[in-house]
Amino acid sequence: MDILYAQDEATVTEVLEDVPDAPSRTSIRTIMRILEEKGHLKHKQQGREYVYYPSKPLSQVAPPALQRVLQTFFGGSLEKAVAMHLADQNTEISKAELRRLANIVNEARRKESGNE
Repeated sequence: MDILYAQDEATVTEVLEDVPDAPSRTSIRTIMRILEEKGHLKHKQQGREYVYYPSKPLSQVAPPALQRVLQTFFGGSLEKAVAMHLADQNTEISKAELRRLANIVNEARRKESGNE
């Protein structure tokens, strides 16, 4: 699903190229079929191959996915998740991105102040 959301659509061949230590072509095809049966994917025919694409837009699936990650790994705490990310030595964050994040936090504070 990560590959399909990143590329918008992909064939089994393209998915195989992007999966590290990929299983067999048959396994990828089976996974794609199962994901389609469960309603996560759709496909269209292009020549002899199917081109698969997500059935729901990223904007619809991302919020609940993020909530599951926060709940599973951070006890539901966005603060803990952000703190861990920023403390990671491999995290690269620009001054511009830090400013944008500060603006988002300030906007959330303004909204919270208006609700009290």
